[in-house]
Amino acid sequence: MAIDVKMPNVGESVQEGVIHKWRIKSGDYVNRDDVLVELETDKATVEVVAESSGVIEIIKKQGETVAIGELMARIDNSAAAPAAKAAPPPVPQPAASAPSVAASVPAPPAKPAASNDMPLSPAVRRMTEEHQISPAGIAGSGKDGRLTKGDVIAHMQGGASQAAPAAPAVPSFTKPQAVSGQRTERREPMTMLRRKIAERLVHAQETAAILTTFNEIDMSNVMRIRNEYKEKFKEKYGVGLGFMSFFIRAAVEALKAYPAVNGWIEGNDIVYHDYFDIGVAVSSNRGLVVPVIKDADRLSMAELEMAVADYGRRARDGKLSVDEMTGGTFTVSNGGVFGSLMATPILNPPQSGILGMHKIEERPVVVNGQIVIRPMMYVALSYDHRIIDGKESVGFLVKIKEYVEDPTRILVGV
Repeated sequence: MAIDVKMPNVGESVQEGVIHKWRIKSGDYVNRDDVLVELETDKATVEVVAESSGVIEIIKKQGETVAIGELMARIDNSAAAPAAKAAPPPVPQPAASAPSVAASVPAPPAKPAASNDMPLSPAVRRMTEEHQISPAGIAGSGKDGRLTKGDVIAHMQGGASQAAPAAPAVPSFTKPQAVSGQRTERREPMTMLRRKIAERLVHAQETAAILTTFNEIDMSNVMRIRNEYKEKFKEKYGVGLGFMSFFIRAAVEALKAYPAVNGWIEGNDIVYHDYFDIGVAVSSNRGLVVPVIKDADRLSMAELEMAVADYGRRARDGKLSVDEMTGGTFTVSNGGVFGSLMATPILNPPQSGILGMHKIEERPVVVNGQIVIRPMMYVALSYDHRIIDGKESVGFLVKIKEYVEDPTRILVGV
C-alpha cells in the first residue's frame, strides 16, 4: 500500500511552499517519524515527517514550488526493511618498521639557482626586452643570484665584472593582467522568506507615512541591576538577564499610555488593541524573522527572557512555527547586538510602531552641571504618522527612557 506525502496546511495565510531540502533519496527505506523534507514558506521553515515506514519515491524535486495538499512523494509501506549489514572485520595494521638511516640524514642545502633560471623582476624584464639582451649571459648580483637592474646596466656599459649600483626605479603603472577565475558573478533565486520580507518592506514604505524620532538612554541603573543579580537570576531561572526584558516591559507601559502606537489602520478605521503582543526581530541565516511574545504584559522578567532566548535559538535552527510569527501589535528590534550605533527601523505592517535599540557606548554627558562618563544608548521609534502625531511619538519615547533609566517605576506603576 502506498502512503501519500503531501504539502501540509501550515497556516491560514500560507498557500504554497518551496522544497528546501530532501533529507533522504528516492528508493531509501524510511522509518516512521523520520524527517523527510524541509519546506520553506514565506513565514517559516517546516519539517515533514514520515507517517509510515517503507521505501520512498520522491515526486517533487528540491527547489520546486508545491501548493497546499499537493503530492510530494509516496511511501510503499509493504516493502520490507533492509537487513542490517554485518560490520567489516578489522583491518590488520602493519608492524612499525625501524626508521631508515638514510631518512635521518638531513639533505644538503640546495645551491642557489643560476641567474638564467631565476624569475626576472618587471623592470629587469622590460630593460632586457627593450635592448634585446639575453639574461642568460649576465651574472646576477642579487639575492640567490637574481639579476638586478644594475647588473643589466653594467652589462650594457661593457660587461664590467662589478655591477654598477642600481638606478632609482621610476614608479610606473602596469595594467593588471586578467586572472582566470576572478570577477565572477553568481545568480541565485530568492528564498520565499526573503521574497516575503522584500514585499513587506516595500509595502510598508508605499502605504505608511513613516517618520522616526530619537532619544538617548542612560543605561547605568539597568547595568547595575544586571551586574548585581545576573548570577542569582541565571541560577534560579536557567537563563541570563538581558536588556530585552527591560525594554519590553518599558514598551508595554509606554503603549498603555499611548494606545495609538499599539494600533493600526484598517480602511477608514483605527484598530486599537487592548492586549500587548510584542514582536521581537531576530536575525537568522535565512533572513529577518519576527516571532511574537503573546500577552507580554502578563509575563515576568524571567518569562520574557526565556521567550526571547527560545525564539532566538529556534529562529537560527529554522524551527519557528507560522503561528509563532503571526500577529504582533508592536515590535522591538535590537541592532546593537551587531554594533549599530544609530539606525531608523522600518515598520512591520500592519503595525504602526517599532522601537529600535542600539549599541551601548560610554560618552561624556552633563549630569547636575558636571561632565561625567555614562553608558549611553540611542533609541529610535519609527511610526506611522497617519495615526500617530509627533507629540505622541516623542512622549512614547520619553516614557521608554524614563522606565529604562529608573526600572523601579515599572514596579510601582508610575
